[in-house]
Amino acid sequence: MLTPLLGESPPCSLRLHADCILESVDKMSVRTYNPSVRVGNWNEDLCLEEDLLKDFLDKKDKGELLIQKATGLLETILKEVRLSRPSDGYLHIGDVVCLLHKPTSSLLSVNMSAARAYDARQLLSGCGVSSSRNLQPCTRNVFVIGSYDDPAAKTGDVVCYEQPIILTTLPNEGGQLSLETDRATFMQHSKYTREQELTVRDELSYKSAWRLLCFSPEERLETGGTPVSVNTLLFVNHCKTNQHLCLHTDWLHRTPFGREYEVTASSKFNTHKAEDLHNHFMIVTGDPREHIAHDDK
Repeated sequence: MLTPLLGESPPCSLRLHADCILESVDKMSVRTYNPSVRVGNWNEDLCLEEDLLKDFLDKKDKGELLIQKATGLLETILKEVRLSRPSDGYLHIGDVVCLLHKPTSSLLSVNMSAARAYDARQLLSGCGVSSSRNLQPCTRNVFVIGSYDDPAAKTGDVVCYEQPIILTTLPNEGGQLSLETDRATFMQHSKYTREQELTVRDELSYKSAWRLLCFSPEERLETGGTPVSVNTLLFVNHCKTNQHLCLHTDWLHRTPFGREYEVTASSKFNTHKAEDLHNHFMIVTGDPREHIAHDDK
């Protein structure tokens, strides 16, 4: 075999010989036998696959798979809940109600992501709030009226305008969380409008205090301290920041429950210095669908 001099290219035969050697090495490294041939720790691998399949079937039978847990929680919080029906037409402490945004016919709802629902058995603290077009009362859109600063208040007492109250979710699957908000900051704000974010927390503080204001600005002073009628338009005002509950009709975002409106705490005013349609809410008892059907007629 001729040895090439320094600086000269190798002969063609030498190059072909090197290519053949490399090709043979590549073929040796490739698995050329049938996949059914048992190689290495085949018995151990087979037992491991059988154990994995057995564990999967056991978890499936017991309902312990993550997808089953998430689906079970989502189905639980979507079960229909019966709202209160006060006989005197006024709102009371302990009433189970929904907050209806009349212009869009949507209900204030707790928005829990599917990722957090995998290991959860109830609504978790820190969940956001949105407004859903699903008008069926269920765990995620039902709230219980409570008194904030009056220890003498009892279940059944009439709620008055400008009285500090709290809005909590149902116990058990609802988590008994309080609706709260705080001033918007650089790090804490709503996702789309950059305004005050609404969340539900398991801690009771002044950030959870709300009050109900009369719908008519001209009668607001006179109605202070008078009983609140159910199923009437009003404004839900935050005591700490003095901002109204606000629904943004221009911002729809995807949730595990469908496309829903973003809800913040922000007072919107029209050219007449009166609250805009974004702040028009109604505390509903009975069935919310009855009020929408009545308006359609």
